[in-house]
Amino acid sequence: MLAACALLAIATVSGSLLTFLYDRSAPFPARLVMGATTGMVLFAAVGYLFALWLGLGAASICLALLVLFLPSLLLVRKNFREYVVGQTREALQSGLQAARRPTRTTIAYVLFYCALTILLSAVFASAAYETTDGIFTAVRNNLGDLPLHLQVISSFALGRNLPPEDPTFAGVRFAYPFMADFLTAMLMKATGTDAIRAMWAENMFSALALVGMLHYWTLLLTRNRLAGFIAPLLVLFSGGVGWARIFQDVHDSEHGLFPLLASLPHSYTIMDGAEILRWGNSLTTLFVPQRSILFGMPLAIVIFCQWWLALDSDSEEQAQPVPQTAGTRRMLAAGIFGGLMPLVHAHTFLVVMAMGGCLALIFHKKWRMWLLFFATAIVVALPQLLWLGRSGGVQLSSYLGWQPGWDHASFNPVVFWLANTGLFIPLLLMALLWRSPGFALPRRVLKFYAPFLLCFILPNLFKVAPWIWDNIKVLFWWYVASAPLVAWVVAQGFAQRRSLRWLAAGALAAMLAAGALDVLAVVTDAAEYREFDRDGIAMAKIISERVPPRAVVLYAPGFNSPVFLTGRRSLMGYAGWMWSRGLDSSQRQAEIQRMYAGAPDAAALLRQYQVDYVLIGPAELTSLNVNPQFWSQWPQVAQIGSYHLYRTSGTRRKSRP
Repeated sequence: MLAACALLAIATVSGSLLTFLYDRSAPFPARLVMGATTGMVLFAAVGYLFALWLGLGAASICLALLVLFLPSLLLVRKNFREYVVGQTREALQSGLQAARRPTRTTIAYVLFYCALTILLSAVFASAAYETTDGIFTAVRNNLGDLPLHLQVISSFALGRNLPPEDPTFAGVRFAYPFMADFLTAMLMKATGTDAIRAMWAENMFSALALVGMLHYWTLLLTRNRLAGFIAPLLVLFSGGVGWARIFQDVHDSEHGLFPLLASLPHSYTIMDGAEILRWGNSLTTLFVPQRSILFGMPLAIVIFCQWWLALDSDSEEQAQPVPQTAGTRRMLAAGIFGGLMPLVHAHTFLVVMAMGGCLALIFHKKWRMWLLFFATAIVVALPQLLWLGRSGGVQLSSYLGWQPGWDHASFNPVVFWLANTGLFIPLLLMALLWRSPGFALPRRVLKFYAPFLLCFILPNLFKVAPWIWDNIKVLFWWYVASAPLVAWVVAQGFAQRRSLRWLAAGALAAMLAAGALDVLAVVTDAAEYREFDRDGIAMAKIISERVPPRAVVLYAPGFNSPVFLTGRRSLMGYAGWMWSRGLDSSQRQAEIQRMYAGAPDAAALLRQYQVDYVLIGPAELTSLNVNPQFWSQWPQVAQIGSYHLYRTSGTRRKSRP
């Protein structure tokens, strides 16, 4: 794990050096968080290009690392070197002075980031872990997503899946934002660590970069230090009024509040079925299960920060020894980062381009800079868009449709949103509408924020994903963009007389409580969900050793087959994954049932799909009509417990393991 963190630290240093090319005004801590997110994305993108040529191995990773070291060549230029060294020395001196004579602000910064680092470390450690009984997750919403990510990661690291074919639906191009998982595979190949530890390292760097970027963006917009602390908390502990259920749970409990907090019985931010709570907590429903969002969100905020500063580039210090083209440099960098987004997170790419288009109309006097941004982004993104657009089997029509109210079911939409976000929307309206002396955001901030309201309005009218709940991939950008404004309102409350301070504290606690309860349930392992048992892990090891990397393996369509740990291609994985990506798997699923049942066309179907190996285990025996006599004609490669592996490519013959 330390080696993986060291590689990510190298990427962070490289990305931080690049910030001096496009952002001369950023504070040193902001450079580090910008460097972390941009450095990791660039490392993954460059490594992917080399891997397409050389395969994912030592050569491609070393070449990618060599590219990461290229920014250091900029230090050869005297002016650039003196500026970088001066900024670094000034940051170190400020840090030493703060350590010798810490102020309340310094102590607050240290405690804030230390506490979040410890908390995030515990959350991601609970997201995936291995014991003597198997591989587990303590995050309920990660139960179906973790095996998918393990399958994608292992397909790159172990299955030689380049150019990427859908590892869960053999024969179809992989139309999925896979860069987060590809970077994890790079860390595995480079350091020899396993997928669980590599995911933890990458998630930690991404999450801390997200916190830092939210902090920096809020400071840029509001110029309020306290708001800078509050905004990341609003995002990480997002939730609604579900915390009120804790009173009923305490009443029903036989042991009182504190034992209940150590073993919380359910989620307080999202419920299934007819329940009104559907928003969820960002950590437990988005950042842990959907790693691509966590990977892409800080990069998008880097872009938004550069937009904001480029629109005010004339106010930058004139004393810098560089040409006065700050806005151009910022927009060029934003265009490059935006162009990298499709394979990082496709929905975020759409949000970035749509928000950029709206802001270009609002701030039309800067049209030349906007033209540079869009031209650069489109050039960089075009190969990725062509790859995604030509993916066979994806039904684009399943992504669009009229469906007002998002996932509100039969509930009144106003009541639904107040229940799911609590005081967040009322405080946001206060930030947008209340105009009084000493309590009014600058109009320029409101104009910059205005397009993000579309991220709330449009997903509440149309579905933008096959599964309506996945509209949250766009909806959540409204929440993230609104968090600095809501944080500013709360911070203004803390700056008033004592009675208003108590109201502000109560409002903040009410907005954080439900999310905090869900996060507490994760770090206390209130519930654990087993993904793979010991026999399944042992069978996965045998498959990795005996089955060729590019082989196609048949198993029962489910979310936790041992094949996911091997990187071998799956004829079909979990049907829900196919549906959520717009793939029609109904025919293949029916044909898999016929193959296991030994139907008259079973052998022909095995040849048609070029199935090389077949797994028969507990999932197959319980969910499919398995015909033992049919499978006895194929050689059995291995048996572990109730798992049997058969080889179907080549001549049929009965054989013992």
